[in-house]
Order: sequence, then C-alpha cells, then structure tokens
Amino acid sequence: MEDGFKHIVRIADTDLDGNKPVIHALTGIKGIGLRLSRSIVNQLGVDGMVKLGELDDENLEKLKKFVEEEIESLPTWMLNRRKDYHTGKDLHLLNKDIDFARMLDIERMIRAKAYRGVRHARGHKVRGQRTRSTGRKGATVGVIRRKK
Repeated sequence: MEDGFKHIVRIADTDLDGNKPVIHALTGIKGIGLRLSRSIVNQLGVDGMVKLGELDDENLEKLKKFVEEEIESLPTWMLNRRKDYHTGKDLHLLNKDIDFARMLDIERMIRAKAYRGVRHARGHKVRGQRTRSTGRKGATVGVIRRKK
C-alpha cells in the first residue's frame, strides 16, 4: 500500500471502505445502488474499478460534491423521489432522509384515512397479500380435536 491510501472515505455522512472499487464502495450509501453508482462514475469520468482509497484528492472532492449536491442532474428516471409531494420537484434522497420521507408519507396516508393508511395503522399487510393463514402475530391458531 502506498502512503496516500485512505482506508476510510467519508461521503454523504457515511464511512465507505477504501479497499473496495469505487462502484461498489458507493453502494454503501443508502439510496445509491449499483446502477446509480455506475452512472455517477461515468458522468464524472472516473475509473470505477480503481479502489476508492487510491483516488487522488481532486477526484474524491469531485465525487463528494456530485453525490452530496449535484446528484439531481442525473436523468429524472434514475432519482428515487420524483415529483415530491411537498415541493413538486424531482429529488434524490440519501441516508436518513429516505426513512424520514417514508415516515411522513405513511403519516399523511393515515391522516387522510386512505386504505393504505388504515392498513399501516392497524399493522396489517398493505400491498394486497393474503392474510388468511399468514401475517399473524401472537398465538398460533389450530384445529382442536375432540376427545374420544
């Protein structure tokens, strides 16, 4: 290993492993998958198979700036929050923002008493799965045999 090697690189409030290739290391950020990380690397012109810790400071700063600020410049179909309910804009959320936005969406459905909101509130299955024999919480239900 050389002197300039960074074992841990911090991008978007996440510690990433410097021993992994750039494409795979970026997937450690919640909200960035393999397809998105490949497109980020292609957009910036960085070699995706180089280890993240071997990148020079200039490329690391480019990567950090793009992920944290300019990620919305990608095509809209790649973003994970299109036409946001509150702002109406196309956003790409990372880390805790994803969980927070999901929680707000569920609370909005519960307040509106939408079918999905009612199911969430009661703790039932939401997406149309069968509930006759699965999804039970608590004691098991079975057939009681009559004594002879």
